[in-house]
Amino acid sequence: MPAQNGLIRVASKYSVDETVRRLQETFVSKGLQVFAVIDHSGEAEKIGLKMAPTKVIIFGSPKSGTPVMVAAPSLAIDLPLKALVAQDADGKVSVTYNDPEYLRERHGIPADLTKNLAGAGVLIAKAVE
Repeated sequence: MPAQNGLIRVASKYSVDETVRRLQETFVSKGLQVFAVIDHSGEAEKIGLKMAPTKVIIFGSPKSGTPVMVAAPSLAIDLPLKALVAQDADGKVSVTYNDPEYLRERHGIPADLTKNLAGAGVLIAKAVE
């Protein structure tokens, strides 16, 4: 998927909840930590507001992320990684995440460390196929 505005969007054929479940399962099976799931639409509903199903998964690996943050400390604003799972007005679900190349350019990450971030996209694509 080509990046737009530093974001990569991947279509999911599953519901938001099922996509989140599949992503969490995939991340954990590959040794990544799921730090949190933020349910934006659920929180909106609690105060009487409506929005399409929207959740953010915060995930990563200190083993992979720490060397990158040591090399480019400002990257800590973008780590841990995040995956936005949202349903659009047509009922289609997608997963959106930061393009590793965008993060490399934004923070001046050494090219050889970009690989520490790039694997997430492969896992996301696998989880929603």
